[in-house]
Amino acid sequence: MSNIVVLISGNGSNLQAIIDSVKNGAIEGRISAVISNRPGVFGLERAEKAGIPAITVDHTKFTSRADFEQALSQTIDQYQPDVLVLAGFMRILSSEFVQHYLGKMLNIHPSLLPKYPGLNTHRRVLENGDKEHGTSVHFVTAELDGGPIIAQRSIHVTADDTEESLQQKIQQQEHKLYPEVVSWLCNGRVQFKDGKAWLDNQVISI
Repeated sequence: MSNIVVLISGNGSNLQAIIDSVKNGAIEGRISAVISNRPGVFGLERAEKAGIPAITVDHTKFTSRADFEQALSQTIDQYQPDVLVLAGFMRILSSEFVQHYLGKMLNIHPSLLPKYPGLNTHRRVLENGDKEHGTSVHFVTAELDGGPIIAQRSIHVTADDTEESLQQKIQQQEHKLYPEVVSWLCNGRVQFKDGKAWLDNQVISI
């Protein structure tokens, strides 16, 4: 059974979706730890309620990013994860850190990558008058939001949509998509090879 470690910075709604999917057997794995870079966030409460070790590695307590990442990495490695899930983890990670977990680390991003990497995706979609928006799960590489895409879900943007309504619609899709992709990585269906994402031994081209 795959060991999963989840990194969070806040509310942890995607974390909850993954906890629920582990509980109902949709993910063949166990969440060994939930680690936050911010103390007191609700995602840690979600972990505690589910009986999962809830750990804080507070980035503000370190004088450099390198020191923080070293402490974070040491904490993660205690749990020997097969899968490392970024679920609203709001820290940009160094290439050294990413390299250490290459092929094991997933992220979910609220846009149809490669469109709109970075922040404020819903606002940018509205400002550009896009008719379609969505979410992407990808392997994490050193390039911000630039790793190979594993899967996407899309939604229609309507005339009355706001940033808030788009966020709600996207989160509904994320809560279905992210556990599905985590399950693929846990059971070996999805792999990172030659800088690309593969599903069932076929290169994923999105």
